[in-house]
Amino acid sequence: MMSVLRTFGWSFGVTLLGLGAALLAWGPGGLAAVAVLGVLEVSLSFDNAVVNATVLRRMDAFWQRMFLTVGILIAVFGMRLVFPVLVVSVTTRLSPGAVLGMAIGDPDSYAAHLEHAHPAIAAFGGMFLLMIALDFLLAERDIHWLPPLERALARAGGLDRLSVLVALAALATAAATLAGPSSSTVLLAGTLGLIAYLAVGGLSQYFQAPAEEAQADPAPALTRQRPRAIAVGKAAFFLFLYLEVLDASFSFDGVVGAFAISQNIFQIALGLGIGAMYIRSLTVHLVRRGTLDDYVYLEHGAHYAIGALAVILLVTIKYDVPQVVTGGIGVALIGASFLSSLARNRRRQSGRPDQDTDREAGPVRR
Repeated sequence: MMSVLRTFGWSFGVTLLGLGAALLAWGPGGLAAVAVLGVLEVSLSFDNAVVNATVLRRMDAFWQRMFLTVGILIAVFGMRLVFPVLVVSVTTRLSPGAVLGMAIGDPDSYAAHLEHAHPAIAAFGGMFLLMIALDFLLAERDIHWLPPLERALARAGGLDRLSVLVALAALATAAATLAGPSSSTVLLAGTLGLIAYLAVGGLSQYFQAPAEEAQADPAPALTRQRPRAIAVGKAAFFLFLYLEVLDASFSFDGVVGAFAISQNIFQIALGLGIGAMYIRSLTVHLVRRGTLDDYVYLEHGAHYAIGALAVILLVTIKYDVPQVVTGGIGVALIGASFLSSLARNRRRQSGRPDQDTDREAGPVRR
């Protein structure tokens, strides 16, 4: 119980304060809207937490704390309140103050402008997320969740920069078949998403300390895992930026979809912010417990879910996709990967051989 409170205590506290503020400011209807938005954000972003954990465990203790403090402020206020206002400001050429006044006084017009900006945001976020999924699935790795498929993908990944070629082909297809008159905007936004991924990832690798030095450093404060190369300094800073862009790619589609529940931007920011707190807490839980080492297919399931979300974002350039479908696919893939991990652990504990790995990663902790 104490470990749960230590990990989720801030989320519980923010939930109580946020729901109390919603009740006082907007009454029972506002309270219900904020609660539904919080649940919606958690259901749509569980795969985000898993991928966050894979990156966070590579960062030193200082940057882990930065992600959990400064990062949450950026996630709640920046990505879910300020960023949508700035997007509408750029697309309408109005000042941010005027857009904020529109959002408060004329939420229908604000929502319409956000919807008009959706193709560009979907292209940017879709390309960023697609690159994450492709670089994972096309890489050679020791453990496979779906061995025939993943081994074939790894062999194909031997072609240099295949992930970039596939992503550009997907962007060109989306611009030609889905974007219509917005094709040039989609191409530009998608290219910027690709550049953002390559720049942040490349700079992090460039500044990454040598593996021997990193593995000699003390393990980060949040982890109980076997030694791995830990990013420090500038490398960790760019991993931090990577996580924030990743969060933006996940969150903005939720901001647009949230207008189906509430047109009050402060209710939306509060509800999605509460959900973001739980995603941060869940990320910490996964890192502290070493869950990704114990349930090795979770990382696979999360990246399949991210690939599915990337495709869905590109599809939404033209077609509406219910958020229940988006969230349901992610939950189903991660749930399946968790159950497969449980079955694998039972096989290993009973001494039966695995069919998913070329080289075993060591005994499963009990």
